[in-house]
Amino acid sequence: MSLSELRVFGRSGTPISPLTLGTMNFGEGTGGPPGAPTGADEAIRIIHAALDAGITAVDTADVYSQGESEQVVGRALRGRRDDVFLATKFHGQMSPNPAHSGNSRRWITQAVEGSLRRLQTDRIDLYQAHRPDYNTDVLETITTLNDLIRQGKILYYGTSVFTPAQLVEAQWLATTNHLIPPLGNQVPYSMLVRGNERDVLPIAQQYGLGVLAYGPLAGGWLSGSFVLDSGKPPTRVHTLPGRYDISGPSSERKLLAADSLARLADKLEMPLVDLAVGFALTHPAISSVIIGPRSEEHLQAYLRAADVQLGETVLDAIDDLVPPGTNFVERDAGAIVPSIEFAELRRR
Repeated sequence: MSLSELRVFGRSGTPISPLTLGTMNFGEGTGGPPGAPTGADEAIRIIHAALDAGITAVDTADVYSQGESEQVVGRALRGRRDDVFLATKFHGQMSPNPAHSGNSRRWITQAVEGSLRRLQTDRIDLYQAHRPDYNTDVLETITTLNDLIRQGKILYYGTSVFTPAQLVEAQWLATTNHLIPPLGNQVPYSMLVRGNERDVLPIAQQYGLGVLAYGPLAGGWLSGSFVLDSGKPPTRVHTLPGRYDISGPSSERKLLAADSLARLADKLEMPLVDLAVGFALTHPAISSVIIGPRSEEHLQAYLRAADVQLGETVLDAIDDLVPPGTNFVERDAGAIVPSIEFAELRRR
């Protein structure tokens, strides 16, 4: 696989590159990941370098740096907009007003205008519900998105970390109500986060959904930092204890698996990044893998990984270390359903 070997995004017939440039790290506002953000000038250089290298898809969200990421993308795509499959998302809260969030018709019709303005474009190729909204009827959401397609403001719409039941419900509601159904779904997928292999990815194949897989490095667990007996603790343990706490039994097993995968990469004489990205690209349901470089150096490492081809022997070795369908920690699924997260919903 290389960047020149484009993949069709679901049933759309639209070809996109096997790597998608994720922009969550771009912008200096709130709403991005912990750590030093990538300023606008460097972010634009990264976007241009990615496009020059053959990446044709860019993914962002209104909530990333509270709109700054979309603004950076809009600036970077001036004169190149027609060459890019541009995806963004709605759902996250965009102001102190809680009404400025969610998947309701009222908010979506406002959110899309804000994204179009920040992105400096007249249409969004893929407009995604960033998370499920348990307070809004799914039919209201997909009817609104159907209307946006009819208006020409978006071309396709999709979801992110929806459960199997929610994916099927959305397809069924669209079909029975003579609406355009969702086209894509965005999910976490890596050698350490394989739970979606059980049902979400097969459902995507069944309905012809394009899948954007994010987190091929499992949030840094496959960066090479989580190696036992290295003489120093993993770099993010102290900065993000909620996500990188290795004291619990589930996380201990995850740490052992990360260490084993790093040692497998050493045995194969390849960088762990190459092994991780190559693995994510191998699944037949995956349309494109989202990468999130913070620097041009990070980008070059990801671009190199796009050329990696893993044989059956290597894939079998990965399966031995992390069995198919495995998630070590519930939160690795991307979102925890309320009935599990909140005790009062289990005991009322």
